[in-house]
Amino acid sequence: MTMRGRARAAPSIMLPIETPRLILRDFRKNDLEAVHAYASLDEVSRYLIWGPNSLAQSKEAIEGFLDDQRARPRVIFDLAITLKPKRALIGGVGLRFIDQFNRTGEIGYTLHPEFWGYGLAVEAARALLDAGFNELGLRRIIAVCDQRNKASARVMERLGMRREGAFRSSKLIQNGWRDEYLYAILADEFR
Repeated sequence: MTMRGRARAAPSIMLPIETPRLILRDFRKNDLEAVHAYASLDEVSRYLIWGPNSLAQSKEAIEGFLDDQRARPRVIFDLAITLKPKRALIGGVGLRFIDQFNRTGEIGYTLHPEFWGYGLAVEAARALLDAGFNELGLRRIIAVCDQRNKASARVMERLGMRREGAFRSSKLIQNGWRDEYLYAILADEFR
């Protein structure tokens, strides 16, 4: 409670977020077909802890996103990446609190392969980093990737994130232990 007897509202992100080429918005139940179009692909999930998804798994993922949207305070912001002007859903970008006391979050992103190589992951992640620092008041945001995922590491570097660590056999991904890189950026570095 504040001195006036009211609880302070938890920080949140104003949605949708618009960039020059994209609109980031909450997922909707009717996004299932578009999400499954990329989540079911081997090349998308090769370095991730999920997938390739069955239709039931993609439906379960969307239901999870909807549950996270209703949580108060909201601590997970998984957002649909939609391409202007038609607003076609082409991927997802997410930011979650991993340490509220130390104001630390973790970001991640996924795109349909048709849209790889155009800087869209960087554009979406940069917009969500901005919201994390300026709207949620985060001090530090991290990201991790399988060490073999050179494209994801390049996205993190283009965002100004710094590689802070290399972890051996740190994550069970697709039935095998994988090495990961840890990247991070501080609010002062982002500005």
